[in-house]
Amino acid sequence: MASTSGTKDEVGPPRSLSRRMTRTSTMYDPNAEGVDSELVPSSLASIAPILRVANEIEKDNDRVAYLCRFHAFEKAHRMDPKSNGRGVRQFKTYLLHRLQKEEERTKPQLAKTDPREIQKFYQNFYERNIREGQYTKKPEEMAKIYQIATVLYDVLRTVVPPSKVEPETQQYAKDVEENREQYEHYNILPLYAVGNKPAIMELSEIKASLLAVRNIDNLPRVRRAGDRDKPVNDILEWLSSIFGFQKGNVANQREHLVLLLANIDRRLKGSGDYEQLGNHTVKQLLDKTFKNYVSWCHYLHCTPIMDSPKVPTNADRQQLQLLYIALYLLIWGEASNIRFMPECICYIFHNMANEMHGTLFANVQPVSGGTYQAAPLGEEAFLRDVITPIYEVLRKEARRNQGGKVSHASWRNYDDLNEYFWSDRCFKLGWPMDRKSDFFVHSDESSRHHARRNQVVGKKKPKTNFVEVRTFLHLYRSFDRMWIFLILVFQAMVIVGWHEDGSIFGIFDENVIKNILSIFITYAVLNFIQASLDIILSFSAWRSLKPTQILRYLLKFVVAAFWVVIFPICYSRSVPNPTGLVRFFSTLGGNWREQSLYNYLIAIYLIPNILAVVLFLLPPIRRHMERSNWRIVTLLMWWAQPKLYVGRGMHEDIFSLFKYTLFWIVLLISKFAFSYYVEILPLVGPTKLIMQMSVSNYEWHEFFPNVTHNIGVVIAIWAPIVMVYSMDTQIWYAIYATIIGGIYGAFSHLGEIRTLGMLRSRFESVPSAFNERLVPMQKDEPKSDHHEDNLWVRKNIAKFSQVWNEFIFSMRMEDLISNSERDLLLVPYTVSDVPVIQWPPFLLASKIPIALDMAKDYKVKEDADLFRKINSDDYMRSAVIECYQTLKEILFDLLDDERDIMILQHICYEIETSIAQRTFLSKFRMSELPVLNDKLEKFLEHLKADDVEAEKYASQIINVLQDIMEIITQDVMINGHEILERVHSHYQDNDKKERFERVNTRLTQIRAGKEKVVRLCLLLTVKESAINVPMNLEARRRITFFANSLYMRMPNAPVVRNMLSFSVLTPYYKEDVLYSEEELHKENEDGITILFYLQKIYPDEWKNFVERTGGSEDATEETRKWVSYRGQTLSRTVRGMMYYKAALELQCFLDYAKDDEIFTGFRTFDMNKHHRELKERESAMADLKFTYVVSCQVYGAQKKSSGERDQSCYINILNLMLTYPSLRVAYIDEREDTFNGKSQKVYYSVLVKGGDKLDEEIYRIKLPGPPTEIGEGKPENQNHAIIFTRGEALQTIDMNQDNYFEEAFKMRNVLEEFHKDHHGQRRPTILGLREHIFTGSVSSLAWFMSNQETSFVTIGQRVLADPLRVRFHYGHPDIFDRLFHITRGGVSKASRTINLSEDIFSGYNSTLRGGYVTHHEYIQVGKGRDVGMNQISLFEAKVANGNGEQTLSRDVYRLGRRFDFYRMFSFYFTTVGFYFSSMVTVLIVYVFLYGRMYMVLSGLERRIIEDATISSNKALEEALATQSVFQLGLLLVLPMVMEIGLERGFRTALGDFIIMQLQLASVFFTFQLGTKAHYYGRTILHGGSKYRATGRGFVVFHAKFADNYRLYSRSHFVKGLELGILLVIYQVYGNSYRSSNLYLFITFSIWFLVCSWLFAPFVFNPSGFDWQKTVEDWTDWKRWMGNRGGIGIDQNKSWESWWDAEQQHLKYTNTRGRILEIILSLRFFIYQYGLVYHLNIARGSTSILVYALSWLVMITALLALKLVSMGRRRFGTDFQLMFRILKALLFLGFLSIMTVLFVVCGLTISDIFAAFLAFLPTGWAFILIAQACRPCVKGIGFWDSIMELGRAYECVMGLVVFMPIVILSWFPFVSEFQTRLLFNQAFSRGLQISMILAGKKDKDKTHAT
Repeated sequence: MASTSGTKDEVGPPRSLSRRMTRTSTMYDPNAEGVDSELVPSSLASIAPILRVANEIEKDNDRVAYLCRFHAFEKAHRMDPKSNGRGVRQFKTYLLHRLQKEEERTKPQLAKTDPREIQKFYQNFYERNIREGQYTKKPEEMAKIYQIATVLYDVLRTVVPPSKVEPETQQYAKDVEENREQYEHYNILPLYAVGNKPAIMELSEIKASLLAVRNIDNLPRVRRAGDRDKPVNDILEWLSSIFGFQKGNVANQREHLVLLLANIDRRLKGSGDYEQLGNHTVKQLLDKTFKNYVSWCHYLHCTPIMDSPKVPTNADRQQLQLLYIALYLLIWGEASNIRFMPECICYIFHNMANEMHGTLFANVQPVSGGTYQAAPLGEEAFLRDVITPIYEVLRKEARRNQGGKVSHASWRNYDDLNEYFWSDRCFKLGWPMDRKSDFFVHSDESSRHHARRNQVVGKKKPKTNFVEVRTFLHLYRSFDRMWIFLILVFQAMVIVGWHEDGSIFGIFDENVIKNILSIFITYAVLNFIQASLDIILSFSAWRSLKPTQILRYLLKFVVAAFWVVIFPICYSRSVPNPTGLVRFFSTLGGNWREQSLYNYLIAIYLIPNILAVVLFLLPPIRRHMERSNWRIVTLLMWWAQPKLYVGRGMHEDIFSLFKYTLFWIVLLISKFAFSYYVEILPLVGPTKLIMQMSVSNYEWHEFFPNVTHNIGVVIAIWAPIVMVYSMDTQIWYAIYATIIGGIYGAFSHLGEIRTLGMLRSRFESVPSAFNERLVPMQKDEPKSDHHEDNLWVRKNIAKFSQVWNEFIFSMRMEDLISNSERDLLLVPYTVSDVPVIQWPPFLLASKIPIALDMAKDYKVKEDADLFRKINSDDYMRSAVIECYQTLKEILFDLLDDERDIMILQHICYEIETSIAQRTFLSKFRMSELPVLNDKLEKFLEHLKADDVEAEKYASQIINVLQDIMEIITQDVMINGHEILERVHSHYQDNDKKERFERVNTRLTQIRAGKEKVVRLCLLLTVKESAINVPMNLEARRRITFFANSLYMRMPNAPVVRNMLSFSVLTPYYKEDVLYSEEELHKENEDGITILFYLQKIYPDEWKNFVERTGGSEDATEETRKWVSYRGQTLSRTVRGMMYYKAALELQCFLDYAKDDEIFTGFRTFDMNKHHRELKERESAMADLKFTYVVSCQVYGAQKKSSGERDQSCYINILNLMLTYPSLRVAYIDEREDTFNGKSQKVYYSVLVKGGDKLDEEIYRIKLPGPPTEIGEGKPENQNHAIIFTRGEALQTIDMNQDNYFEEAFKMRNVLEEFHKDHHGQRRPTILGLREHIFTGSVSSLAWFMSNQETSFVTIGQRVLADPLRVRFHYGHPDIFDRLFHITRGGVSKASRTINLSEDIFSGYNSTLRGGYVTHHEYIQVGKGRDVGMNQISLFEAKVANGNGEQTLSRDVYRLGRRFDFYRMFSFYFTTVGFYFSSMVTVLIVYVFLYGRMYMVLSGLERRIIEDATISSNKALEEALATQSVFQLGLLLVLPMVMEIGLERGFRTALGDFIIMQLQLASVFFTFQLGTKAHYYGRTILHGGSKYRATGRGFVVFHAKFADNYRLYSRSHFVKGLELGILLVIYQVYGNSYRSSNLYLFITFSIWFLVCSWLFAPFVFNPSGFDWQKTVEDWTDWKRWMGNRGGIGIDQNKSWESWWDAEQQHLKYTNTRGRILEIILSLRFFIYQYGLVYHLNIARGSTSILVYALSWLVMITALLALKLVSMGRRRFGTDFQLMFRILKALLFLGFLSIMTVLFVVCGLTISDIFAAFLAFLPTGWAFILIAQACRPCVKGIGFWDSIMELGRAYECVMGLVVFMPIVILSWFPFVSEFQTRLLFNQAFSRGLQISMILAGKKDKDKTHAT
């Protein structure tokens, strides 16, 4: 080998070792040439460019490529001689083997020796590519060339001795070195490009911005660290040299700043070119960037740096302002995870800007006369000294979290650390920051393993301002005003109802008023609870609170306690003849008895509330007071609302306030009226009687027989009513929101065009609506009436046609329409002289045939009547005129002979004059027109024909043309022969040639000519069928929505150059990018492939696809795309988002093209120089305005991975970048670097783009550590990539979304919403957009989910935004005001666990920081949803978990406390309140049934029902009916029906509603109610929230019984069986005295709930009742139940492992959670207590001994089981006989005891069943309590027994659930019915789903044939 540094034996491992390792290596394939550069281990990353160059030049000179690889190998060996790095040894071995082969194979081509060869190649390369190419090649090409040249020279220096390097080579190398920076890979702007500059660099706004950024005059000269001679080019480099920012960060923010300035400047200045950047531009950007910083300074009473007195008056203001902005952006760009802490960044900026002032102005008048010199800092100084220390604090705190297992109170999250900077104590940190300050102090974690589990050793830093304690009391603390209001009104209603007849007018009775005044005692008690909660729940944060805040908490507590004491005393004094507790209070405090004193106290107590009402009615004053930083105002507000940095002045304007106040007043009146007359009043009478009734004989042992007023019964009856009262506001909200949403939707013009018929009827006005909404108003437009200006109208229609046609083409490329449908939908560009508007053929379908029919049968000779009929239909008139004119143009273009043309001219003249003179019918025979039409059709078919020989083609045309002319002149025209004679007489040369035999056959080779022929053919031939074009439902929906949106209110469109710039950001982890060929053809257990499934689901789209790609060479690749575009894949999302660029390019064309170019068409104009410039300008404008970044977090790891799936993802992402050059991919790169001899991982944020064949790195920014270790995955992924986004707006798009070309066209309109003032000076900070759920057609479940989601993203969010003003961000395609959010913490919050629902927190954050969220429905984005039962349940569980965490969060607390009263109501019922209401709905059922069981088993219900005067059941029935409305999902269905009715018609909505009920939608919604309630409650009690990956594939597989059991056992099955047992007990033991009708009515909805919870997963499981599947499921379940668990055994394999995993939440819960779990478990002991007294063997005894004996039986049974299990373990193997004897003795003993009990004691068979009902719950209670006390139970050695008992219970439960499935599986029709039920949507579309589920058989038959 050629080498200057040693032989091959010296530079690598021994050859034998190399061979051995190559064979065992799985990561590097020696045959995989060309990809080695992408597989370089991270520790050798610097050799990757060398290998890339080797691969690049190999085709030109393989010997030089070999030398490059050899150089790479040597460099790798020098970097890691011992091959310690991960994967290094394998890589070096592979490379060595490749070099050995290439050494023999390659020979020098240009010279005899390697040194001469490489030198010659380098010189040739330079001359060919650099010298000649620098003025002709594009900057990106030159960047690659310079990169190759640099690497080649590095290799050359190792191969060629220094003395042998030629001067010419050295000169070339020097030139490359000097100019290399000008040609680095760039993102959008090639800032240093020379020569052939791209169009974007020629824009005046870019030039002006660059000029301003490069203005470094007046700046002190600073030496640059490491490179003193290099000049500073711009202000960012100057800042970098002072503070030590990274090169990649500087480059990134340079482009960022230039683009921001350019876009703002252009918008402010309008059209025209200029050279200087406007001062207003910089000021506007400064104000937006530093609005939060200035607010922070004022809050902390320090001077913002911009207003610093240090700044001299003569300073260059623009330059200084740019320095501030650039400094902030550089800090933000390198801040990594600290970007989630905006005020921390404010602190850093404040100090660094102060330092910058020192550099700029400290020595303005130096004593020595010298200049001030700042010490130069290294490139990573800022990262090392500022960011990394703060990051380490974050990282250590995050480790305390232990993966979400410990309580939130034990560690500080992002919010806690950021809020440290909300107090002036942050200034104690100093600058440079003092590492010994309290912020940086941590507990010592090294001894954690010595501590008890879940504890962190050492001094723990306190939380800041708030503690997220796991308790439901947060709901009361956050929304105390609402709960107090509801409780007080309830108390007042009960008092009024209790009075005499319960009339509402009783409120005017003096005694009633006195009693109602007692509500103030309740008010005082509730306020006392609130004050106590403030102290208790914030106790862990007390050390971080200000003394004034602690004082306020204590004073609030003392004052609340004072009122709690004083109110009862004074009230009791005012009551005549007091009794009981009132009498006790009346004796306190002396003998004064002033009635008025209590009233005076009430007046005093209400003063703060009265003031609050006054301020509520004057929101501007309240807003100003809250935002004020004056100390006097702060003091005044101190008692009412402590000062906090966020949540100040969130009050709306008067009009908004009026709207939502009116909404809630009307709603609450309805709710209270219903509650009073339906829930409360009917119960009052029975309650009075029950309280007066005396019960002496109980049916069990009553512990409190002397309790007064039967209080137990009263509680049992009233408890469900009280709970219904607490949640039925949710029902009223759903009703009113539906009504208001419907009204708002109707006024927004939604659904005005919802069918093709409606579209056709209004299509005439669509172009004008399009031009009004989507085309910018030009200043030079004519001032006269536009409709009179024919050119203007034509131009507008031409513009419309461009967009419409691109829309149609995009649908064709998506295979939603066929070629014929595309032709029918296209609007021709206005290039012909047709005097009418050329409508798309689908509007003109059958108009010509109808006109022909009318004309041929027309007998009257008057023209007027026929023309009147034709003119009455505008489309028919257009079609007739267009047909005539087009045919005329075609014939004139076709004829090549003068005489023929003259004949045609005479015929046309005859036609036109006869029409003008009204003699058409007298000169032409109409009856002959059908014959002419037939010939014309034949003629056009011949013209259209392709692939026909030229001679045959011409002869066919001539033949038919002669026939046509003959028919016209001889049959149709009455005097046609005269025309021929006239022409013949004109030419006296006796020409013997036949007429019409010379034709121009090149006509159809011209695109315009071909289009004319095709269109004319369509007009003549298309019949009625075109009315239904397009046939595809999705295509219809898109066309009608687009047309409808043109009539909705939206801002006017600006020209592209003046629009807001924006970015789209998509986080991606490891989801599908593009389905592989294997995945397409991989069969599931039923033999179904994804491809086969989709062909059946979308048959029309598959047919269109085959038509489009017929005969294509890369059909496989196209098929992969076709399938992927119908799934939820990244490729679908990227394709959709890149429509933005296509739309912008078209808009730019329409903005700047000349009239003739617009009439020529966007796709058709020729590429001359002007047009090429226009094209380049379009692309430049699109790049200036739009950026798309996909944050592929693990792209770097996927690139290097040996995994097949990872490699597939990498290649597919790379192909996306190569397909879409504007796409950018950001990823986190993990490298291994060696520091002080130790290998250490280093992390980078990297941005890449598609190059020639591989990706090209643009920016690389080093990170302080792994960013995703700190917070939740998705927000951290977004955060690391957000620095690479551009523009003033940012759209967040999830990985499962899609976009459409026609919607992308409306983007510039939407962005104008940011400039609309809403009620004064407020502008939106988040624009909410609607979504279309595209997964609704897969199955009935997908349809339910699609409808539910659609109603939320349309009518739901419409009402939230207006009138309620509580819309937030829900992870949907909302558009953020980017500058607002990047300066306030980003577009999501990321603290682990608490911010599980990260998206909604960005909405909370935006609102708390003064943002404004709107919602817009004239634009939509596609979104996929989960489609299978288990997927949906996992998604619902994730959302419920997220809402549980939200309930505990500081954001919800602050919004709940700081919103005004009615907005707080809106906030509660649309966020956490909905989930709390869901949980209460389930609890109502429990409380009702346990109350009834108490009444039945105690005998009280019999006593009450037998009393004829009492009827309490009717009230309960009505109350439970209210609950069942919620339970059955009717709340969710209401908005669906309204929205479907609005957008598709109410008949359709009613039909859909009925179909949904028939498809068991109520079963589905009831089941999901259980999911919500279970996971929400568990999260608040125990935690355990986590991100649940639902998977986004196509679900057509059958889920096994064991899978369903694992997923739903705890959340549904256990609860369903418990409720079932309660219902059975209620039925059996109350049956003797109760009518069965009453029982059924009361319990119907509960039975429905039980059945739904137990069997819904199987009803909605494909093939759930297939016999074969059922047998397989049983076998699988038995195996799973029997398998032993242990370490490393997956819970899918063993019941024991699963059982252990199910208790994870109890392992990590706190003591309070364990105690609550035990208390809840005690309910299961009631069964045994109540039922044993009802056994026949008890003989009516109510002695306590009966209960005691039952425990003896229970313990005996458990001991017997324990004996058996111990015997099996001890004697089962060695003493088999003894074990058998033991079992026999136990069995005999059992038989003896049972015989005695039956014969002697009177035991009956019914007693056996009753005993099961009694003792089974007791055993379950033992299991639950043992799980809660697991450490103790393990300690006493009973854990194994508990586990075996648990296994037995699981077996029984499994059998109970499984048996009905087995029985139903016996009947084949059940499976058929279920398939129909599940896939009805597909059936209704005429699909054969049975073929899918039996696909294997069909395909087997096919293969057999």
